[in-house]
Amino acid sequence: MTDQPPFWQTTSLQDMTPSQWEALCDGCGRCCLNKLRDEDTDEIVWTDVSCRLLDTQTCRCTDYERRQKKVPDCISLTPAILEDVDWLPPSCAYRLLRDGFDLPEWHPLRSGTHETVVQAGASAGGRCISERRAGMLEDHITDWPGNWPENAPPCIAPRRDQNG
Repeated sequence: MTDQPPFWQTTSLQDMTPSQWEALCDGCGRCCLNKLRDEDTDEIVWTDVSCRLLDTQTCRCTDYERRQKKVPDCISLTPAILEDVDWLPPSCAYRLLRDGFDLPEWHPLRSGTHETVVQAGASAGGRCISERRAGMLEDHITDWPGNWPENAPPCIAPRRDQNG
């Protein structure tokens, strides 16, 4: 057993290796759900309609390496654009770390399994429909993707700075 803090507590998002960056994703699939933006308020309106490449049961991209060629508006999340992104779900690791919080206990990097994402209610698996079958996005507006997962503790403690 090691006394070293985990990498996400000691390494800034900008300094993470590609494998560390990718490991932050909990695989919930909520960022792959289509969102609408209210023209009057600029507010994000969530839907339960997934990108056509998302497996709606496992929440895995069916062609991750070529996703941007197949879906040109697929956004590759990077530290450079993270500051300007306002559409990540509240439990997203990238958003949490950006905003100074630690990863929740149910995150796979802490629990060692993706099953805890499902148990926490964070996964879109089984709760979304592919855009290939959905029809009009407006018919699929819902709140749950933009809310904290229903089975997860309601708040998490701020991440401790390694110097303080």
